[in-house]
Amino acid sequence: MTKLISGFTRRGIIKTGAVGAGALAMPLVFTGSASAYTNEPTGSDVTFGFNVPQTGAYADEGADELRAYELAVEHINGGGDGGMINTMKPLSLKGNGVNGKKVVYVTGDTQTKADAARASAKSMIEKDGAVMITGGSSSGVAIAVQGLCQDAGVIFMAGLTHSNDTTGKDKKANGFRHFFNAYMSAAALAPVLKSAYGEGRNVYHLTADYTWGWTQEKSIVAATEAMGWNTVKTVLTPLTTKDFSSYIAPIIASGADTLVLNHYGGNMINSLTSAVEFGLRDKVVNGKDFQIIVPLYSRLMAQGAGANVKGIFGSTNWHWSLQDAGSQAFVKSFGQKYGRPPSQAAHTTYVQTLLYADACERSGTFNPCGVGEALEGHKFDGMGNGPTEYRAADHQCFKDVLVVKGKENPTSDFDLLEVVEVTPRAQVEYAPDHEMFAGGSLGKCNPGA
Repeated sequence: MTKLISGFTRRGIIKTGAVGAGALAMPLVFTGSASAYTNEPTGSDVTFGFNVPQTGAYADEGADELRAYELAVEHINGGGDGGMINTMKPLSLKGNGVNGKKVVYVTGDTQTKADAARASAKSMIEKDGAVMITGGSSSGVAIAVQGLCQDAGVIFMAGLTHSNDTTGKDKKANGFRHFFNAYMSAAALAPVLKSAYGEGRNVYHLTADYTWGWTQEKSIVAATEAMGWNTVKTVLTPLTTKDFSSYIAPIIASGADTLVLNHYGGNMINSLTSAVEFGLRDKVVNGKDFQIIVPLYSRLMAQGAGANVKGIFGSTNWHWSLQDAGSQAFVKSFGQKYGRPPSQAAHTTYVQTLLYADACERSGTFNPCGVGEALEGHKFDGMGNGPTEYRAADHQCFKDVLVVKGKENPTSDFDLLEVVEVTPRAQVEYAPDHEMFAGGSLGKCNPGA
């Protein structure tokens, strides 16, 4: 049985190729060439590779990422109203492509699976000539593709990846992350949770069983225990889980008065729905009203969970209601093109594409080492998160983090979260050798061919 990986040709025509199950298990060996670096463009255009989950637990996020990628290419090539190209500072892009070349793109379906993601990224690099790969809504996928891009000699601009490991033990010189991470979520949330719920809470964790869930749980446990909360139990749940009732039932007899759902996308929607159906939000335990916390939120998840998100705290990288010029420019462009506000996934992938293109323009090359040098330590603004820096030591962006809460009285299907605090960068920053990010090394940039 074959699986399909689809994308767009350089002319924008949909193409579909069959990839057998055996192909996913084949070693990923990259062919060499006489170029100075992998896929050095020789014609009038340059190809970007957009690798998103079009199927699987995070498919909703992937669909919005792809919308944003298409919008970014339009703006880079001089179409539309320009979006954040009008607010980005500093700016080298001129709205006429990159380094004199028109940007075209190909796409792949990660299926929210590491092997499938690597296979589609490999195809885009080897067959389609992609000079950069970006995307993903799973840290497991991001880490796998980041490693592949390092070996292939192309830049990887991470999409929605929240695990500490992406820019921790699994960081790579060819990889860059704009999205925040699990440590930052915990650092931003802890003071808000203490103020709202006090001390002495007994906490039960349900955690997605892969790199993101592990580091999210570890980060939240450390931050909440430091403020006097007690961890009752931590339970891992497979990413493929759809029915969480068997995981929710034991919580009732555990003595916990707080549930932390270290879940994302469809997993979070399903686990939160189960928790509400079991009546957890109506219970009083240890003399306290039972509370549920979702450390990593998105507007798409809130839409899926509906009224169940009311009053529940979490964190997010960005939200469409922000009033800064960059956010509003992006919301306007996205809304005009797609008839809806963008999600944080869309914002992240749009910004990553512009940042990569601008670094190519500033450095005057598509050579990943020249582009990487332009990104390392780069300070910028006007992209919706306030002043931001791509730290050279680990290629992690540092910026303000939003704490949000499900709205009690939403005014539309999109107006489901309210920003309750903008946590300053200084509160969520950490040293490059922090214990939660220890191990691994950036290594050296690989130009490939």
